[in-house]
Amino acid sequence: MKLFDVPRILSIEGPIRVGKSTLAGILAGKLHARRIVEPENNPFLDGFYRDQPGMGFATQMWFLMERWEQWSGVSEGKAAKEDVMAEHIVADYIFEKDKLFACLNLSDAELETYNRYYEHFRGQVPTPDLVIYLRASPEVLKARLKRKGVPGERALSDAYLQKVAEAYEHFFFHYKASDLLVVDTTDIDFVHNKGDLQRLLKRISEPIKGTQHFLPV
Repeated sequence: MKLFDVPRILSIEGPIRVGKSTLAGILAGKLHARRIVEPENNPFLDGFYRDQPGMGFATQMWFLMERWEQWSGVSEGKAAKEDVMAEHIVADYIFEKDKLFACLNLSDAELETYNRYYEHFRGQVPTPDLVIYLRASPEVLKARLKRKGVPGERALSDAYLQKVAEAYEHFFFHYKASDLLVVDTTDIDFVHNKGDLQRLLKRISEPIKGTQHFLPV
């Protein structure tokens, strides 16, 4: 795979079950890039899904620290920061994603405390050269959640999924930090359809400058 101008840092974003990890894995393999994977095994996440008091703040702070450590290289077993920054990277997320969810899930008082840490860490994390935003309608996201069948995710309400989808739309409507390709996955399924995947990969291999859209026929 040859991109018009191979980005040093390429990030995939979008709401839950939109195909971020699948696409990031494929692109990392084709570009022989280091991959940064969305943090897993958050010990507070199940409590958050069950709407337990205080779990929103605990969940968000855990994700913030983990995401920062992934980029800074301070976690055990991760490469040193200077090595990470020297290579091409494909990430399953952008760092701003953390604040997007914090604004959805935290009270005003909690958000004030969170922001003190977020602003400190954000200054130490690089901005991607290219972001691929995978979007889908809330109805499609709900269907994919049901099909995937992850136990905790089944507790997510339709209203919450709607809020997440709307938050992503608002964020990327105003996004100007890097080149951006918006991919509407509502009517395609590149995870299970090889034809859809090949068309998407072809578009990604072409020039992407500013904000552009991939609207498959």
